[in-house]
Amino acid sequence: MSNEQLQAWVEEISIRSFHVPFRHRATFNRRLSSTGGRYFMKSHNIEINPHQLKIHGKDEVEKIIKHELCHYHLHLSGRGYKHRDADFKALLQEVGGSRFCKAIVKPEDKKRKPEPYRYILRCVECGTEYKRKRKMDPARYRCGRCSGRLRLLMLD
Repeated sequence: MSNEQLQAWVEEISIRSFHVPFRHRATFNRRLSSTGGRYFMKSHNIEINPHQLKIHGKDEVEKIIKHELCHYHLHLSGRGYKHRDADFKALLQEVGGSRFCKAIVKPEDKKRKPEPYRYILRCVECGTEYKRKRKMDPARYRCGRCSGRLRLLMLD
């Protein structure tokens, strides 16, 4: 699907679901990785992740477009356009948009699964272990159980 086809599709969804025309640009951005799309408040343009279309299909992308159009129309009308706003939640429910997009799992991501914890802090006194994803200085902390000194152990 080209950017021109996406533009026509977004305009059609805007008229059909919101009864208001979409007067800005909608484009694909293949650099988007963790999100289905985004709305720009300054330019009022919308970008859509083409990987969502390839992996999850048109139905899922239509829900993403409706989500971004909710931001668009609410922002232009001066109502609550943020995810936490009641206006946004109500309009999203009304038009059938998705609150969250489906995850994109690439084939190379399936092969390697990172360990959730890379470091363990162990109390010298009582042996209590604290698992951490990030490295930290054990001299700055004490055991929560006995206030003993901590020793850093690496799992890598």
